[in-house]
Amino acid sequence: MIQSMTGFGKSVIQLPNKKITIELKSLNSKSLDLNARIPSLYREKELDMRNTIAKSLLRGKIDFGLYVEATGEETSTKVNGPIVKTYMEQLRAVTPTIGSDSDVELMKMAVRMPDAMKTEREEIDPEEYEAVKEALKKALEEIHAFRTDEGKVLEKDFIHRITNIASLLEEVMKIDPERIVLVKERLHKAVSDLKEKVDENRFEQELIYYLEKFDITEEKVRLANHLKYFNETLRSDDSNGKKLGFICQEIGREINTIGSKSNYAPMQQLVVQMKDELEKIKEQMLNVL
Repeated sequence: MIQSMTGFGKSVIQLPNKKITIELKSLNSKSLDLNARIPSLYREKELDMRNTIAKSLLRGKIDFGLYVEATGEETSTKVNGPIVKTYMEQLRAVTPTIGSDSDVELMKMAVRMPDAMKTEREEIDPEEYEAVKEALKKALEEIHAFRTDEGKVLEKDFIHRITNIASLLEEVMKIDPERIVLVKERLHKAVSDLKEKVDENRFEQELIYYLEKFDITEEKVRLANHLKYFNETLRSDDSNGKKLGFICQEIGREINTIGSKSNYAPMQQLVVQMKDELEKIKEQMLNVL
């Protein structure tokens, strides 16, 4: 079953003093392109989380966001009391006329000074990180479900397009005999218009050679096989967009050869319709995992 590279997954966990939200968004890309936005506290675990995401999602342009919202009274930024007191003493020294009633104003000035606030280095709680990993797992499950649902829509469209190409190929097979007859008639008429006497045996040999150049039997067989192989690959257990893309290239090659050999307007019209269906498949194929 195929999967789309487009998807979205989200997971939220509530801890005693913080709420952690994990979001994953993916779009189509030829390879894995992972962009991570995480707080500095979790930087040491970034590689581990990246590896987890890469093993699960394989391909696509992935945006990974980890957001932390403090919900308790704890904070990593605290007032540096000794520094603030020192600043206030220095301010009083340079402004001796200010009385004790102005300590509030001095405090406002002091806390704006360098190093008045200090940020303590936090360490990741192992239990907290285990909860984060579980949340990441749930977000990955959600994005996989999203990709699978999108893949079902793509699969339905692919089957429809391949069926249309197969039907057009049947029409090509039906009109192929009359095409050969008309080609023969055109050649006979061209020779008769020359009003020259020709060797009939030589003419028949040249006619056979000429018709062989316009024979599309092999192309019809190969195209039918490619269409069958595409459907088989589409229904396989793995999602392999690259393989399906290669099959599309082979389908296009056979359709183009039939068009170049047809030399018959009704058949060329059918070829144009097949090309149109194949182009629509190729456009959607860019989004298959």
